Amino acid sequence: MKLIWKKKKNGLDLVVIEDGNTMILGGVRSTKRGVEAMAKARGYDQGRSIKGLTSLEEGKKFVEDFKPWIEFCGEDLQLESEILE
Repeated sequence: MKLIWKKKKNGLDLVVIEDGNTMILGGVRSTKRGVEAMAKARGYDQGRSIKGLTSLEEGKKFVEDFKPWIEFCGEDLQLESEILE
């Protein structure tokens, strides 16, 4: 399993890649009103999303702090330092 940030049109998705399959665990995007971040959860958890951040880095930290990969993959994975195009 590979845990990595992947570029998308207006930001980044945090994904796990395994055997060619990709699962999105969170994301950060730039909007006209600032940066928004969301960490995926099972069920509804309002505290796992935030708006009005000032940078993509701040959004990445917000998502990473929840460690959503533990909830969905069942293990603590090491986040790759590179960003996929």
